[in-house]
Amino acid sequence: MREKKDALHQLWRQLPFFVWLVALWMLLWGQFTIVAFLTGLIAAVIVTRVFRLPPVQLSGRLNLWYGLVFVVTFFAALVRGSLLVAWQVVDVRRQPSSAVIAVHLRTDDDLIMTHTAVTASLIPGSLIVEADRDRRILYLHVIGIDSDDDVEALRKSILGWEARIVRAAGSRAQLEMIRTASVDTPRQGGTPV
Repeated sequence: MREKKDALHQLWRQLPFFVWLVALWMLLWGQFTIVAFLTGLIAAVIVTRVFRLPPVQLSGRLNLWYGLVFVVTFFAALVRGSLLVAWQVVDVRRQPSSAVIAVHLRTDDDLIMTHTAVTASLIPGSLIVEADRDRRILYLHVIGIDSDDDVEALRKSILGWEARIVRAAGSRAQLEMIRTASVDTPRQGGTPV
């Protein structure tokens, strides 16, 4: 009886990833039909059974308000980053400079690190070139960096994204770690300057 309960608990914890695989399949094919759903279901079963990975442990905590804050600020950063990159391309007065910057994350969770790296890469003007999992360092290639102040602003920006992700879906211990790190201002977590 105990084994059955543990199996159901593990299935319940992995259900969001299974649903995500089906949704990803439908998005990749660009079809939201019954056939796409069924083939996505088959693909998800094959992927989860053939390529057995250790289960990802979710925090079990989801804050919808901070999730909404993350989404809204992310879309604002996308627009701002797009405009900045577009301006750097058409500004003939100067060639945009670039740099590779190391950002040491505060949390030690692979999922938070992955979400932070994806968020940083999706905002125009920056791209993750390497992630050092053991030391929790993200290396970013960034355009438009002209001074040491720009480098520090970018580091604070990436740490701000990490803080937003932790506030939305991190564990209570991670949330406490972020709170003690004092990343509270709206400027921390924007797009690179």
